[in-house]
Amino acid sequence: MMARVFGLSHLFMTVFLYCFANFMVVPAITDVTMAAICPGEDECSLAIYLTGAQQAIIGLGSLVVMPLVGKLSDTYGRKVMLTIPMALSIFPLVMLAYNRTKYYFYAYYVLKTVIAMATEGSVQFLALAYVADNIEESRRASVFGIMSGFSSSSFVFGNFSTRFLSTSATFQVAAAMSVIALLYMRVFLPESIVNNSTCENSPETDCLLEKAPSKKLRLFRTLPSVDDTLCLLRTSPTFSKAAVVAFYSNVADVGLYSALMYYLKAQFHFNKDQFADLMIIAGIAGSISQLILMPIVTPLVGEEKMLSIGLLFSCAHMILYSIAWAPWVPYAAAMFSVVATFALPCLRSIASKQTGPSEQGKAQGCITGICSFANIVSPLAFTPLTALFLSDNAPFHFPGFSIMCSSFAAMIAFTQSIMISPPPPPDKNSGIINNSNPPECLI
Repeated sequence: MMARVFGLSHLFMTVFLYCFANFMVVPAITDVTMAAICPGEDECSLAIYLTGAQQAIIGLGSLVVMPLVGKLSDTYGRKVMLTIPMALSIFPLVMLAYNRTKYYFYAYYVLKTVIAMATEGSVQFLALAYVADNIEESRRASVFGIMSGFSSSSFVFGNFSTRFLSTSATFQVAAAMSVIALLYMRVFLPESIVNNSTCENSPETDCLLEKAPSKKLRLFRTLPSVDDTLCLLRTSPTFSKAAVVAFYSNVADVGLYSALMYYLKAQFHFNKDQFADLMIIAGIAGSISQLILMPIVTPLVGEEKMLSIGLLFSCAHMILYSIAWAPWVPYAAAMFSVVATFALPCLRSIASKQTGPSEQGKAQGCITGICSFANIVSPLAFTPLTALFLSDNAPFHFPGFSIMCSSFAAMIAFTQSIMISPPPPPDKNSGIINNSNPPECLI
């Protein structure tokens, strides 16, 4: 087990470098947006609406593209498909590294939106598929947690760097790190083994989509990625439940983070440095959880229970953010990340186990596509609420009302996660594997 984990070291470093470059600009982007659109103000409805619109547009593109990227990675390899988003992500960072005035910001906004429609979330789920290619099912959740721990560590180091850099230097360093991440991946990361074997003699779960009965009617003839998503949802009840959890938890997360910085800036006058401090605390908590606690606790408790526990604490920390009565309360809420970060790796592991080695890219791409659909719904629902309750025209005084509503979505995800049952233990006496045919996909 440990030998295989160490064998993934180049993947972990690739994820670390890529996330470092992208996370370090997060604390600064709110100040850049406000300075370009509403200079000198602490509340700006236009900035909130632009952020929400960008998230919705990106989600619309990713909904279709991500399952297709996953399918292509099953055919052509993870490394080939990783190259595209890692290369494209460099250009928006370079633009803001050069200039952050109003018109450059709008050019960045358009470029970032277009590129993210085809790449948002792809590096993360392709890395998960790479792990699934190399780690057996029983240890997969722990290794997913370790990889998420490296991502959280990059979050800490990225925000720590931002804390001591000027805004211009932040984007310059981020652009340079993006280039380094791409070069490192191309030079050192070996291609994951792509399973091109036939499915004729393999168990049903090894090639779920290939073994599903032929589709009599295809509603999306030009969008095979959508067909694959619908087929996975129909053929695996556990995958369907995991998809529902992914949708509502992502609705909650997008609702929280699209509102949180504007809420803290309006309520407590937070700036780049304080945003970075808050994220460092959350990142350290998440790193400790995923690198140390998850590998120990998950084999004992089970990833289904760990998923529910993580979602419950995620809901709790959103509620605490929404009712923050003093500047120190958001820092206390960030500490809940120690447990809240259990949810994502466990969810991805549960989805991974529903398909075999030849379809890991499709499975992870479908979950990412469903999360992208949440990226459409959440801004449409929460952006107007955020703008309204941070304005002078709020129907009642509750600046964190939209964040409280996000916690309700997290509670729905928690309720659904309780319904996901662990797989039954194998029958040691009979040794028989259930190969019953999956239901037909009439899509």
